[in-house]
Amino acid sequence: MLRGRHVLAVLAAGLLTLSQAACGGDGEADTSSFTVGLLLPSRSLPRWEQSDKPLIEKRLKELCPRCRMEYANAENDATRQRQQLDSMITKRVKVLILDAADTKALRSSIRAAHEAGVPVVAYDRLAEGPISGYVSFDGGEVGRLQGQALLKAMGDTAQSKQIVMLNGDPTSPNAAWYRKGALSVLAGKVKIGRSYETQGWSTDNAHAHMSAAIAALGPNRIGGVLAANDAMAAGAIAALRSAGVRDLPPVTGQDADLDAVRRIVKGEQYMTVYKSFRTEAAAAADMAVTLGRGHDPRTVAPTTTDSPTTKRIPAVLLEPSAVTKDDIEQTLVEDGVYTVDEICGQGLRAACEKAGLTE
Repeated sequence: MLRGRHVLAVLAAGLLTLSQAACGGDGEADTSSFTVGLLLPSRSLPRWEQSDKPLIEKRLKELCPRCRMEYANAENDATRQRQQLDSMITKRVKVLILDAADTKALRSSIRAAHEAGVPVVAYDRLAEGPISGYVSFDGGEVGRLQGQALLKAMGDTAQSKQIVMLNGDPTSPNAAWYRKGALSVLAGKVKIGRSYETQGWSTDNAHAHMSAAIAALGPNRIGGVLAANDAMAAGAIAALRSAGVRDLPPVTGQDADLDAVRRIVKGEQYMTVYKSFRTEAAAAADMAVTLGRGHDPRTVAPTTTDSPTTKRIPAVLLEPSAVTKDDIEQTLVEDGVYTVDEICGQGLRAACEKAGLTE
């Protein structure tokens, strides 16, 4: 928690600096304006279009009212994203916020941006190449939270049953980060019956992997599922239902998607990991505006991180939170992510009341 408070304190100090800069010194208004390019990786996860894009745009306008945002979505296509990034360089954007569809494939375009004097802020996952800053959540902690929750939910059955690991997309460094964090908790505590790398973080691919695991291990020998995110949790649960499993084993997730929160209320999914998109978006906008104004990103970045190509990248690594049925109100509802009405629609009133979720 001290680390999380330190990050928030640094962010607050950075935002204060930017607010003062926006007003100018000695009563003079700052008339600077520039374009920030935002490149997101896909539409397959709800968060990108519904949360990250509008939150980043909103915060940019607060920090730099005369700035504008140029937006593109890669639709899970690294070639398309390279073209989008190159196009933004041609359009002379001042700074880029990039969530890479493929962290290795974008390396040459990131180098081209660097050579053109356009700093790149890696958002949510760490791309390779000369990155100027990085904003994400502590991926090791995400995996640890999932592993701890799974062991707690399994209880004594961890000694006699085995788990299935549905890891993320192998092209994403975050997937390996989450997996390493989870294994730091699970290793030696429970047998891993099957482990899969899930292309595209896809619900359909997770369903196929889970179906294969059920066929290989038998539905009654699976004591838990470590699903790296909520989309894959949905696929795992659907596969278990299709196999006739009535008493579902605990299934983890990540992203606190609304459908996942509803599954948690219903008792189908055990937990998710909540990452405040508002905080992450604010930190990315903060860093982009800092770089766009020619300031040192270390003024808003409390730590550094290394990529395979670049050392000591100024970084903001935020703290995630585990959310089970007992935590929904004090995390997601109190933070304004969802209202009780949004969660408890679609015939979930009785289940919500049982979980203590009432207006």
